[in-house]
Amino acid sequence: MPTRPIRTSSVLVVTLASGLVLGPATDPASAAVLHVPRHATITIDGHGYGHGHGMSQYGAEGAARKGLSANQIVRFYYPHTRAGTFKGKVRVLISADTDQNTTVVNQPGLKVHDLGNGSTVALPRTGRAGQATRWRFSSKSGKPAQVSYRTDSWHLWRTLEGDGEFRATRPIRLVLPAGTVAYRGTLQSRTSTRGGSKAHRITVNRVSMEDYVRAVVPREAFPSWHQAALRAQAIAARSYAAFEVGQPLSPLYQLCDTTDCQVYGGVSAETATTNRATTKTAGQIRTYRGKPAFTQFSSSNGGWLAKGSQPYLVAKKDPYDRWSGNPNHTWRTTVSDAQIEKAWPSLGNLTGISVDRRDGHGQWNGRILRMTLIGSRGSVRFGYADTDSPPVDDFRFLLGLRSTWINLSIAG
Repeated sequence: MPTRPIRTSSVLVVTLASGLVLGPATDPASAAVLHVPRHATITIDGHGYGHGHGMSQYGAEGAARKGLSANQIVRFYYPHTRAGTFKGKVRVLISADTDQNTTVVNQPGLKVHDLGNGSTVALPRTGRAGQATRWRFSSKSGKPAQVSYRTDSWHLWRTLEGDGEFRATRPIRLVLPAGTVAYRGTLQSRTSTRGGSKAHRITVNRVSMEDYVRAVVPREAFPSWHQAALRAQAIAARSYAAFEVGQPLSPLYQLCDTTDCQVYGGVSAETATTNRATTKTAGQIRTYRGKPAFTQFSSSNGGWLAKGSQPYLVAKKDPYDRWSGNPNHTWRTTVSDAQIEKAWPSLGNLTGISVDRRDGHGQWNGRILRMTLIGSRGSVRFGYADTDSPPVDDFRFLLGLRSTWINLSIAG
């Protein structure tokens, strides 16, 4: 999910293999530096997986194992929010459809809706077109959609006045590079110019909120988990989507189908247990001051929620995240100085690492908010207000770390 700024505090705790503990610091000028010799291996101990805002998904399961209900779980992770309801449809970008076409498998009852003039027509069931195995929308850049069908090859059927939409009473199978995926609702082929790029065709799934949530929960939680945890996930997913409806990613769609939003898998993702969780919480969301709440969640918070961008995304201790089945509560990995030098070649030879500010919560004084890599040719700062200073998450992502709640040590 998208990350937001979190509260800062001033501390550095770096433990060396020799047992020396380096003390608190507020800025690079005064921060103690972990010196990195050539060919060093840096051990990184960590807590949590993700940004830590809002609900811990493993924490929700831990809470369910202790007997908490779904409503108790979401009230714990989103304090100051209230129960509310949301009904309607959402529009989701299908990010895997990148071939400039929207191609579907032919099926009985398939219709084409012209988004330019509002007309809808059933596709032929007789003649050569009636023998089609697939139908698609395609067009040259910025032009109205052309409807074609495939038998032995592709044949143009007609040109619409605008973009197009496939409709059917049953789920529609979208053809993607990795295979076909079935989606409820309708599949739109839209002309997008997002990001200043040339006009290109994208696929958008317009679907009811409930059918959307049915295909999110099994991709964001384990279907084998307790119903209370799955229902809490359904409420959080529905609330998050409702929030995004109010500030969509694009005029053409409100949500994406990846971890940048919520992972959405269509009908192919649905399971009996997660469908039951969705049905039992139908329409339920969390609200703040009468509007849908920004219910961020991540895999594991490591035992502390991180302060986020909203009054209900608070920093507090989480007694539920730590249980035997959570592999992300505490973890360890190693990286070499060469890996860091390759990720940031402007450093030259890495000579030191300075942790300049943490959030002040939990072991090692919490998540890193500011840090500096020091090299023979220059330094790279993370988390500072400078326009060229990347967030600390860049350090995490480029090295494949699970979170920014980490402690660094080096042998020798």
